[in-house]
Amino acid sequence: MSADLLFALTVFAFVASITPGPNNMMLLASGVNFGFRRTVPHMAGITVGFMVMMVLVGVGIGQVLEANQTAFLTLKIAGCIYMVWLAWKIARGGPISADTGNGTTKPLTFMQAALFQWVNPKGWAMVLTATAAYTDPANFATTLAALAIVFGAVCIPSVGTWTLFGVGLRKLLQDPVKVRIFNILMAALLLVSMLPAMADFFVARG
Repeated sequence: MSADLLFALTVFAFVASITPGPNNMMLLASGVNFGFRRTVPHMAGITVGFMVMMVLVGVGIGQVLEANQTAFLTLKIAGCIYMVWLAWKIARGGPISADTGNGTTKPLTFMQAALFQWVNPKGWAMVLTATAAYTDPANFATTLAALAIVFGAVCIPSVGTWTLFGVGLRKLLQDPVKVRIFNILMAALLLVSMLPAMADFFVARG
């Protein structure tokens, strides 16, 4: 991969990773409700899960799903249902003063965050766009590996930034009422972030 192409890929990966989406909305909420340390498995799961997804999609799973529209739409529907459930869990988040949580919600585990990448509409858009634009058929394995490494490297500061935003807000949200309002807002934003996937579903059904 040439230096120019690597630079373009890095810029694309950074912009795609740092902009708002389901992962970042959940990290912001997790930073507020659980702090940085307890959100580390969530951040690690996003990073590793996305890299694995990038490689597996690159070697053929993405093409299979694109060819089988029923399976792809089923995955989208499952993703939307899962995000509705996550939004509900976020909205029910309790006071941040309870260090171990209030029994209604817990931070996502490493595996939960990693598996979530497979039902994340923004993640699919990023993966399919990147593999189509930045892999070289003549040197596919090497360029795909470079793709996964660049996205993984860029993902680490991106997810950390959103979590730190949440940690910063944590100090301003000691009032349980403010926390509840914040969590409801984050839940609403998470639902809004899945609207493009729902729109694609209805277009495909039409």
